[in-house]
Amino acid sequence: MPGIDECLLEAMALPGARGAALVDWSSGLALGTAGDSPVGDHETTAAETAELARAAAEYESFAPAEAAPDEAVPADATGQPVEDLIVTTRTGYHVLRFVETSFDSSVFLHLWLDRADGNLALARLRLRALAEGLVLR
Repeated sequence: MPGIDECLLEAMALPGARGAALVDWSSGLALGTAGDSPVGDHETTAAETAELARAAAEYESFAPAEAAPDEAVPADATGQPVEDLIVTTRTGYHVLRFVETSFDSSVFLHLWLDRADGNLALARLRLRALAEGLVLR
């Protein structure tokens, strides 16, 4: 089970990876970073992506408080109602994967991919595996 640094290094091994971070969305602080930042400063990027993650995790449009009576909820559905967010720009992809923790689950992995070289589907699958195996120490 990888720690933060190992997890970020594994994320950076993905094709087209430009930068990666583990961010606490309640405070907007980067808990760890690797590679480059889209704006040249990892702390600024962490604060800005935290706002997006917070909106998705807290706004009822994206994360309803309860499932509607006619909606089937998978038996294994636990924790965060939002799994990940994907933002597409002209030059890249930003994938934010929420990480379930034993405490407050207010962290996410942010991976910035080059659009020409990145594989969005592979990145999404790999981030899911990394988030599930991440050990926060």
